[in-house]
Amino acid sequence: MKAPAALFTVSIGDGVSVGDDSVLGPRVVCYPGARIGSRVVLEAGAVIGGDGFGYLSGAAGHARIPHIGGCILEDDVEVGSNSCVDRGSLDDTVVGRGTKLDNLVHVAHNVRIGERCLLMAGVGVAGSTRVGNDVILAGHVGVTDHLRIGDGARVAAKSAVFGDVEAGAVISGHPARANRQFLRAQAALYRLTPLLTRLERLAEPRDG
Repeated sequence: MKAPAALFTVSIGDGVSVGDDSVLGPRVVCYPGARIGSRVVLEAGAVIGGDGFGYLSGAAGHARIPHIGGCILEDDVEVGSNSCVDRGSLDDTVVGRGTKLDNLVHVAHNVRIGERCLLMAGVGVAGSTRVGNDVILAGHVGVTDHLRIGDGARVAAKSAVFGDVEAGAVISGHPARANRQFLRAQAALYRLTPLLTRLERLAEPRDG
């Protein structure tokens, strides 16, 4: 005897549009007004169009800023499990055609991501940043707000991006810089270790 199939809910808010041949997995949430293109795949637990993280801070605490912009996923986008794409505050948040988001990715309010990008596990992109076409952000990359990442840029895993990135650049590190520069700096650091050991031995007190 087969066990009965488990029933999972999908939450679709008012005014949400979903294109042809799109697939919404278990416990996906699409907040009101979100626009989902055709052939979009939303894996389990993805949240589309929730409020962005915006507050006005004062003596009384932190007052939430209303977010009234939209959230648009263009055709052929995929969003991994437990990833979140926030709605815009005034402008729209947009994920371009053919872009793929891995699990546990966060795209903040007003971000615009171009076409055919890959954002891998644990990536976070802060508010109002613009990401060009064909960009790759490897695992656990963090991108601060209001930046521009040019077409075809590559950012290595665990990097922290604090400034604009030119088109076609390959960067890595914390803070992120040209990949060759980062690798040379790391190699120099490792070469310093035996030198420090020798200096420490020279500094040791000697009997007599």
